[in-house]
Amino acid sequence: MKFRLVATCIAACMFTLNAANAASVTLKLGHIAEPTNPYGMGADHFAELVKDYSKGDIEVQVFPSSQLGNQRDLVEGLTLGTVEMTLTGTAVLGNFAPEVSVFDLPFLFRDTDHAYKALDTIGMDLCKKYVEPKGMITLAMWENGIRHMTNNKRPIRTPKDMEGLKVRVMEQPVYIELMKALKASPTPMAMSELYTALQKGVIDGQENPLSQIATKHFYEVQKYVSLTAHTYAPEVVLISKFAWDGLNDSQKEIITKAALETKDWQRQLCRDLEDKFAKTIVEGGAEINDDVDKQAFIDATKSVWELYSKKYGNETIDAIVNVK
Repeated sequence: MKFRLVATCIAACMFTLNAANAASVTLKLGHIAEPTNPYGMGADHFAELVKDYSKGDIEVQVFPSSQLGNQRDLVEGLTLGTVEMTLTGTAVLGNFAPEVSVFDLPFLFRDTDHAYKALDTIGMDLCKKYVEPKGMITLAMWENGIRHMTNNKRPIRTPKDMEGLKVRVMEQPVYIELMKALKASPTPMAMSELYTALQKGVIDGQENPLSQIATKHFYEVQKYVSLTAHTYAPEVVLISKFAWDGLNDSQKEIITKAALETKDWQRQLCRDLEDKFAKTIVEGGAEINDDVDKQAFIDATKSVWELYSKKYGNETIDAIVNVK
């Protein structure tokens, strides 16, 4: 514990000194997506905007594909001051600030517009209240995408088709309870381990947006892709408070502006590339099934909402549902 405290203090002091004394500031941004993933492309776009707006005085170095660690490692690095920036899902962030995992409840949003409005208001407020005290500043909420089920056993049309499947999930209680509600066997696992686990048959399936299924080549080791659309996954843009406190007001304004401008650009990119990713998946040999009984899935997963409500109450859920 003492070692971690000393390490964080050193990291904070070093960053502050570098920002104050150097002619430019360098921020390392790590994420787990491939560069061809829409939020991977968003990270690169953000870095270019920061460079342009700062006239080269601020450099954001992007490290994709888990080069700096998995999502949990990256978020923990922010709290310790060993990583400056990351993109992460609310599911992983929920391990550090459980209240934000409300956004991973199944079938929470009516559509993407509903998700955007809720995230840009309630989402940002929740992050300020619960994430910032953990040592992380939320700059914006980008998009990972709408998550779907894949497996090697059968197309998923009703909750009954999920029974007995061994499915990889993120290391987060909401997704674990989601699979239990569907009578599947949840297997928490980092994304970096997933392809090999599918290839070796350690698990039957997984769930992710089409962008991840395509860019991580999961279609090579999964036969069936079923468009369950069970959750919408935001991608939160975070900067360590150690790094943030080492920036001057002008630098903070530039970074915030770039993150917010990239948000709209990146969300639109997700919509624009959806058909391309679907085509890649089908051409790669997997079968996409859209014949899904959504209402049956909604009914089967209401128990996940109830578990969250017991812990944190209904106020936030009701506020999100009622966003117009």
